[in-house]
Amino acid sequence: MLTSEQKEFYETNGYLMVENVVTPDELAKLREITAALIEASRSVTESNEVYDLDRGHSAETPRLTRIKIPHKRDPYFWELLRNSGITEVLNDLLGPDTTILTSKLNTKAPGGGAAVEWHQDWMFYPHTNDDLLAFGLMLEDVDEDNGPLMVVPGTHRGPLLDHRANGVFAGAIDPDDPLFEKDKIVTLTGKAGSMTVHHSRLLHGSAPNVSDRPRFILFYECAKADAWPILGASSYFHALGQRKFWEDVQDRTITGKPCLTPRLKEVPVEMPLPPAPDNSSIFKTQESAGAKSAFNRMM
Repeated sequence: MLTSEQKEFYETNGYLMVENVVTPDELAKLREITAALIEASRSVTESNEVYDLDRGHSAETPRLTRIKIPHKRDPYFWELLRNSGITEVLNDLLGPDTTILTSKLNTKAPGGGAAVEWHQDWMFYPHTNDDLLAFGLMLEDVDEDNGPLMVVPGTHRGPLLDHRANGVFAGAIDPDDPLFEKDKIVTLTGKAGSMTVHHSRLLHGSAPNVSDRPRFILFYECAKADAWPILGASSYFHALGQRKFWEDVQDRTITGKPCLTPRLKEVPVEMPLPPAPDNSSIFKTQESAGAKSAFNRMM
């Protein structure tokens, strides 16, 4: 699906926008499932294994920051990743053998839906090599007012920025860090059905949704099969034990087959430790660690 120019752009800049990566029918199905999941959240009163609730959530007015691991909530999310235009982009960038790390459906509510402070995904889950990326499929049109993804091109090739605050891993950088080059920020807006791609080491964030429309973006975080997680990262993998871990690796295989010969690459690694008081999601990690907000200053 990708041209040689698109692949070169991604290699150089660490991000990409792919338009019309899903069909109208696929998009309609995703919207239908998403609406049903949000409807079911009306009876939820606190964040749980399925929902991260935003401030002001109620049965009358559901307000969510995220639906967790949507490919475990409805099989269509998994089917789409394995057999659609998304799959073609995945194989173009990571090769035939790929695995999923996690998925999430970020659902920024209108009128102030939560920001995601600036961070590098790599800091949450370092691996033996950095052939990891995230897809962000837009389920509705995304413009500058409803909290689009923002990136700093080329930072996937640069140093890791400090993601600690108050002595713990905060999952966010200090906005006053001199390595944070605000003048290079690119904002990624697009039509529903378009998809962003960003490298796991790329510095990125997203502002609050100040529009009167929700912002639904489906994220898949994926890796080349020969990238293996390093012990101590913030994932459930290490609590499984060897037998269950092997079963999990097979369950998480998107295309091709699992790799039993991890590729070791000289990449910068810092462990996300000590953990924040609440590290159940990036929102809770950033909030409970007392991370400074860049977006209060930018707005």
